[in-house]
Parts: sequence; C-alpha cells; structure tokens
Amino acid sequence: MTLPLPLRKDQSSREHQPQQLSTLAKNVFIMAYKAAHLAFKSRWHKTDEELCRHSMSFVLHKAIRNDFFQSYLYLLEKLPLVKLYALTSQVINGEMQFYARAKHFYREVPATEEGMMGDYIELSNTDIESSREFLRKFVGGVGKAGTNRALDCGSGIGRISKHVLLPVFKSVELVDMMENFLAEVPNYLQGKEDRVEMYYCKSLQEFTPAPQRYDVIWIQWVSGYLTDKDLLEFLIRCQNGLKDNGVIILKDNVAREGCILDCLDSSVIRDLNILHSLVEMSGLTILREERQEGFPEQCVPVWMLAMQKGPGHS
Repeated sequence: MTLPLPLRKDQSSREHQPQQLSTLAKNVFIMAYKAAHLAFKSRWHKTDEELCRHSMSFVLHKAIRNDFFQSYLYLLEKLPLVKLYALTSQVINGEMQFYARAKHFYREVPATEEGMMGDYIELSNTDIESSREFLRKFVGGVGKAGTNRALDCGSGIGRISKHVLLPVFKSVELVDMMENFLAEVPNYLQGKEDRVEMYYCKSLQEFTPAPQRYDVIWIQWVSGYLTDKDLLEFLIRCQNGLKDNGVIILKDNVAREGCILDCLDSSVIRDLNILHSLVEMSGLTILREERQEGFPEQCVPVWMLAMQKGPGHS
C-alpha cells in the first residue's frame, strides 16, 4: 500500500503562496495518514477477534505477513506479530480432519525402529545419546526429579523408553494413538517389557496423566500433531501429573521462523518463540533448552526443552 505523500509547493512561487496552504497540506497528509492507520488497526482487530478463533498460528502468521501487517503495525504501534491465543484449527479443513489425516498417515508406517525414524534411521544413535545426556541434568540427587516412573508420550514402539528412559527409571508408561505400535512394544523391548506398567492407546489431545504420578514426562516428535490449543491444554494437564521436582521434557523439530505445515503427515513445526509463548501460557517454567547437535545441516533444527511447574502451580 502506498500512503499519500504531502503536497509539494512550486519553488518558483513559494513567496507568493499563503501560509494557510502549507498548514492545509500538512493537515490533509495527517488525516490521510491517520485514515490509513485506522484502517490497518481495524483490520488488526478483525484478525485478532475473528481469524484467531478459527485458525492455527501458522495460518494467522501467513495471513498477516501477506498483508504486510508485520512491519506496518510493529513500526507504528510496537504490536507483536501474533497475539497467541488458545487457537483451534477450523481453517485447515477442520480440527477433526487435521487429526484424522495424521492417523491415516501412521497407518502406513511400519511398527519398526526404521518406521519411527522415517528416513533418518542413521540419526537414531545421535538422538539417543543427546537425549540421555540432557536427561541426566534433571534426575537423581537433591532437588532433582526422582527415578521411579516416567511417561513416554507419542511413544510409538518404545524407542525412547528402551534407550533413554528404562536405563534410568524403574518403570515406564507409554501412550500412543496407534494400537499396532503399542502391540509391538513387548517384542521391541526384549526382556524389559515387564517394567512397562501401563499402555494407553490414546491421542495426546484426549489423554490426561494421572495426578502426581510421574517423575519425568517425555514428549518427543509428537507436539506438532497437536493444535496450539490442544498442546497448551496438554502441557497444563501434564503439570498435574508430575511428582515433586518432576520435569517435562519436550523434544521436537523447531522452525527457524514462524510455523510450518507439513501436509504429508498433517503436523506443524513451530518456532521457539511460539513454543515459548505456549509454555509461558501453561504456567510452566523452562529450566534449560538445548539444540540437538550432530544432525546434518539440511535437517530441520531439533531442540530439547526441560520444564517444571511454575512457582504458583500447586
């Protein structure tokens, strides 16, 4: 959009023009500028009140950028790009379809370690070693999480349980939406299956951890399958599932900027700012965050966040 420019005076006759013309031109410019400003401001409120309620953050992000909203309102009023609300996902063919497409995708994924890692099975050991090292910072010892029981969210066949959680915790519980993945867990754990206390065949948006049951809740490569609203609510429910000094660890792909939709498996990749906003809104406190090292540069960045109940959460 091009804003009206102030009227220019003819330099050759400047001394003959009345002073009122200069004032009039200035007023015309100010009025036009204010009108444009109010129009943008009105559109912002429309976006904030209507679009926010019926979209996911990546849809809002794209819409605002397309209208050049980001730079205009930031320069004019220092407003943030996204006022992060508990959003739903009506825009992407509806919330139910968003979840249904993800489940349909995973019906074709084999219940193997290769299936859990997709095309990146060669990164599994690097991922496991980094996760183990990160976990050690928060468990065992005074003031840290205990080592009795952990919850593996979006567990698949139990790759994280086998290699990261069971070497530390006495027992684990697994939750995943795919029944065939959970059915494969006893075979995959190879003698450690008796240390699995419970299997929950549920999607995370439908799952509520039992109160004060877990020392660590591990959420890896699954948060992107939840809408902002459902991820926020799940994080809130997870807090209630923690024991004293318990920790939630979220590990996932992180966008370099904004929010990206992956239509193949019906998931989103959020940037750190959006994740931080959701964590803050949930009442959790971030203890530490680290970027996964050792992955190829062409891979989407992976980050680990360790979180704990905020001081005001009982």
